[in-house]
Amino acid sequence: MLEHKNPSQIYGTTILSVRKNGKVAIAGDGQVSLGATVLKSNAKKIRKLGDGSIIGGFAGATADAFTLFERLESKLDQYPNQLMRACVELAKDWRTDKYLRHLEAMMIVIDKDVSLVLTGNGDVIEPQDGIAAIGSGGNYALSAARALVAIDSFSAEEIVKRSMKIASELCVYTNGNILIETL
Repeated sequence: MLEHKNPSQIYGTTILSVRKNGKVAIAGDGQVSLGATVLKSNAKKIRKLGDGSIIGGFAGATADAFTLFERLESKLDQYPNQLMRACVELAKDWRTDKYLRHLEAMMIVIDKDVSLVLTGNGDVIEPQDGIAAIGSGGNYALSAARALVAIDSFSAEEIVKRSMKIASELCVYTNGNILIETL
């Protein structure tokens, strides 16, 4: 059984991104939990950034994630069409800024060319297989996606849809109310 140190802290979510055949899909579930209580079942944890050519998903504290999204958008303004550079600059700030270093969230950010996982430890990770997952159900979704990507007839969107369903059946902090975006 999964137990958390602080039962008054909001936990859980699952964000998954898959690249296949020149397409990329990202999905997030809608559940927000406080301890053993579901507070909301239709939260939107993925969103388009900038001109819509970049999509981000978050796991962690919502206010912290929105702060990071705002900072990332300002970095994207500073470094247009350079997602990797903007994310590295955000990670530097996140790691060194007194205020930002206390933010508790993780992000997956995608564009047509790259998928990245960003953490408060200063990590900017590009998964080598084009599949990335974060959150409490992330490992379930990641495992399912890695198995399903071998099925030639499945698109990136179909893989994230099926993988998120599997994660929602295994992780009590992930539900089946899935939002999917594709590029």
